Amino acid sequence: MPYALAIFDLDGTLADSFPWFLRTINDVADRFGFRRVRDEDIEGLRHASSREILSQLEVPLWKLPAIARHARRLKAEAAAEISLFAGVEAMLRTLADNGMQLALVTSDSEANAREKLGEAAALFAHFDCAASLFGKPAKFRRVIRRAGVEPARVIAIGDEVRDIEAARAVGIACGAVCWGYAAPAALRALGPDHTFERMDEIISALCPGAVARMSEAISGNAGG
Repeated sequence: MPYALAIFDLDGTLADSFPWFLRTINDVADRFGFRRVRDEDIEGLRHASSREILSQLEVPLWKLPAIARHARRLKAEAAAEISLFAGVEAMLRTLADNGMQLALVTSDSEANAREKLGEAAALFAHFDCAASLFGKPAKFRRVIRRAGVEPARVIAIGDEVRDIEAARAVGIACGAVCWGYAAPAALRALGPDHTFERMDEIISALCPGAVARMSEAISGNAGG
């Protein structure tokens, strides 16, 4: 059964914010009193789950809402430093042009998300933002209800272990991108329904008909 709704994460999936995160995390750590991230810690953290990361950095759970609010303010101030990955807008436009509903579920604010997306924001039918660290399942359910789509025809696409866990909690398909925050090996270990190493592979998996039509057009032009 083909997908009718694609729910995207933002940071690390559509927006290249990991370099900004690495520049910012230790200032946040100092402000909120958790462990700083050393260069030698980074790869290990990319292989860890969200709960493991919180444990390793000794982040108190009760501070998470305040940390999230502070991070959103910092992202708003650094909007010019965070760009979309190459090919994002073309990928999203192809999906939308082929009848796919697009939704965005992110821990960032909707205002920040729309600024990062730029003109591509208009391609999204649904936004549900400011998700807590473990709050994506509830937002996925709400977006699915709004879209009026059966869960069997929904896929959530993200770059972290918690994105896969959230999709599984709701009973929808999950796709993992290999260019974001989590290490590809950590994502593959969870057996997502799709693993994407390149942006165009999202189109191939979600809209195979579009790829076929593009190939035919290219072949026709070459033959002419």
